[in-house]
Amino acid sequence: MAVFTPVLEVEAKAFLKAWPLSEVVEFTPIAEGVQNTNYRVRTRDAAYVLTLFEGAEEQKGLPFCLGLMQHLGAKGFATPSPVADLDGRLSGALKGRPAALVEWAAGAWRRNPTLADQHLAGRTLAELHLAGQDYAARRDNPVGPSHWRALAERSATRAEGSDRKMLDEIERLMPDLVRLFDPSLLPQGAIHADYFPDNVLFDGDRIGGVIDFYYGCNGALVYDLAIALSAWGFDAEGRADPEAIKTFRQGYESVRPLTASEASLLPQMGMAAAVRFTLTRLHDRLFHDPAHFVTPKDPVPFWRRTAWWNAPALV
Repeated sequence: MAVFTPVLEVEAKAFLKAWPLSEVVEFTPIAEGVQNTNYRVRTRDAAYVLTLFEGAEEQKGLPFCLGLMQHLGAKGFATPSPVADLDGRLSGALKGRPAALVEWAAGAWRRNPTLADQHLAGRTLAELHLAGQDYAARRDNPVGPSHWRALAERSATRAEGSDRKMLDEIERLMPDLVRLFDPSLLPQGAIHADYFPDNVLFDGDRIGGVIDFYYGCNGALVYDLAIALSAWGFDAEGRADPEAIKTFRQGYESVRPLTASEASLLPQMGMAAAVRFTLTRLHDRLFHDPAHFVTPKDPVPFWRRTAWWNAPALV
C-alpha cells in the first residue's frame, strides 16, 4: 500500500476545511503508487485524490506540476485539475508534508491495451505536448542525466554480480546519451516524463484523464515519447511488441509529426529512457526501506529494452 504517512480521517477533515468542499463522506487509502501517500476523498458532491508529497525533489517541483495540470485542464486537455483552497492556494501542509487536492479522474488504466488504445494514448501524449507549449513555468528534469550519475555511484556501493555488470554497461553508455539532452538539439517543452499505462485512465473508448504529473518538467518532447514507447510497447519481461510501438507512434504523429532530427534520434532517446528507469529501479531495490509496504520493481526488464532500442531497424 502506498501510504508512507498515515493520516486519520479526523486529521484529513480538519485539513480540508480550508477547501470549498461539501461534507466529506469517505476517506480511504489508495493502494497503487510507489512515491507519495494518496487517499481517496469523497464528498456529497464529488470525489478527489488527496496526495501528501514525500520526497524533497517532488516537494520542490510541486508548483510546476500542479500549475501544469491547471494549465492543461484550462486548455481542455483530459487531466484532473488541482483544487484551490479558499485562499487560492493549490497546496497546503498536512502531517509535515506538502499536500494537494486533485479532482478524481474517471476511468481505469488498461493492463492489456489494444492497438486502438495504443493509438489513442499516443495521440493524447501529442495533445499534451501541444497544450503545454505555452506553459511559462520551468523545472529541470528531477531524474535527468545529472541525477543518473549520482544514482549509479550510490548503487555501485552495493551492486554485485549481474547488477555490477549492468552498471558497468550503463557507465559505458552514459557519455553519449547525456549529449542528447542539450536543449538546443531538439524541440523542447513541458513533458509528463512518466507516461506509463497506469497514468492514463480510459473511460470507455476515450481518455478519462492523464494523471500523476509529479515527474513533469521541461525537456525534449521526443524523450517523453521515448519513455512512453518504452512503457507501452514492451511486456513485463522487457520483450518488445513492434506493432504496439508502431501504432503508438502513429497515434502521436497523427497530431504532432516528429521533426527529422527527432525521428533520427528516437532510438537513442529510447536507450536514454531505458537507462533512466533501470537506474532508478536498481537504486530503489538496493536501498529499499522494508518499513515501506511497496515492493521495489525489478530493473532487469527495463534494461532488456536497450537491446531492442539498439537494433538497426526499429519503427
